[in-house]
Amino acid sequence: MKNFSRITPEGTKDILFEECKARRETERRLASVFLRRGYHEVLTPGIEFFDLFTLPGAALAQSDMYKMTDNNGRLMVLRPDSTLPIARMTASRLQNSAYPIRLFYNQSVYRNCPDLSGRNTELPQMGIELLGAKGLRADLEVISVAVQALASCSKQFRIEIGHAKLFSYFADKLPVSEEIKENIRGQIESKNYGALNEILSQLEPSTELEAIKKLPSLFGGAEALQAAEEYCSDEETRQMLMEMKKLYTALADFGLGERIIVDLGLVQSNDYYTGAVFSAYVEESGDAVLVGGRYDTLLEKFDHPMPAIGFCIDTAVLAKILPKNGDMAEEINDLIIVHSEKGFEIEGQKKVDFYNNQGVTCESSVCEKREETLLYAKSRGATKVVVVGNVTEEIDIGEAQA
Repeated sequence: MKNFSRITPEGTKDILFEECKARRETERRLASVFLRRGYHEVLTPGIEFFDLFTLPGAALAQSDMYKMTDNNGRLMVLRPDSTLPIARMTASRLQNSAYPIRLFYNQSVYRNCPDLSGRNTELPQMGIELLGAKGLRADLEVISVAVQALASCSKQFRIEIGHAKLFSYFADKLPVSEEIKENIRGQIESKNYGALNEILSQLEPSTELEAIKKLPSLFGGAEALQAAEEYCSDEETRQMLMEMKKLYTALADFGLGERIIVDLGLVQSNDYYTGAVFSAYVEESGDAVLVGGRYDTLLEKFDHPMPAIGFCIDTAVLAKILPKNGDMAEEINDLIIVHSEKGFEIEGQKKVDFYNNQGVTCESSVCEKREETLLYAKSRGATKVVVVGNVTEEIDIGEAQA
């Protein structure tokens, strides 16, 4: 049997040094935005019951989940989504909270990718959930927080907005199985129009079929909404289109006209979205770095109905952007190494504490000999070595090299 003890599973990786620094800086910036906007941090378990993610109308694909059993034989999964656990938590732990409830999180989700396709299976995410609020004001609140969050890490990004129910409305009228319908959704989501047309070409022509064919091309500004009127001829679809027009106009008035794009072919993989949906993209990544939307019926499944809207951000993508854009603050902090002569180990540790308390980066040498410490200090780029013994001595590394 092959031994896998020296490698990480496919879709995962170790994160080292500067990448860790960029990740933590990204998390700090996003958390700062969320806290200033009045959101409170929560965490949910990394392991949840399988039942949570198979609720009717909110189920995730079973093939996407990592499954296991506990000691009682109950089926469990590694957390594949954060919104469903937060909905569960809100219904069970925050029943008496005043509305709206503003929450944010910083945790990973785990998605099994059978074909991998170069995608990660461990996805670090941060996001917000605004629960107990509906209407245009709440939509604007969440999208404006999304804009602030993205702007804190990237200068170049765009946000696409759509409506979750527009696709569902037309797809539900097609004479196809749920499996084919989900396949159509997946091709639209991945913008694989060749595969989409191949599927649709096998179906009988209809108004709904033409609408689904047209949805991915309804992309742009106000003209995309105007073009959609041809396919939105009944009361239900006209209402969806009106909601989109109000949101787009409000965002344009907010000064986001150049960043906001209408995409009526925008669909999200999660079934629980019910209204406005949005995704954000940065130049450095082809996949969406942010996804979100309104999910007004999800809390009903936990017997605690309330409207809600939120989004999640892929922090790994944003963390890659900071160093490339030169947007990482340089830490000007000289490194000092303290070497303790034999019998002065405690005094050496006290000297390290002294420097640390002054805000200086200082390490305690674990080398037995002074010469070994000097070599180590050079390899670490330290500025000086402080030798603690009968007499405290400071050795400048530049002079030592000379």
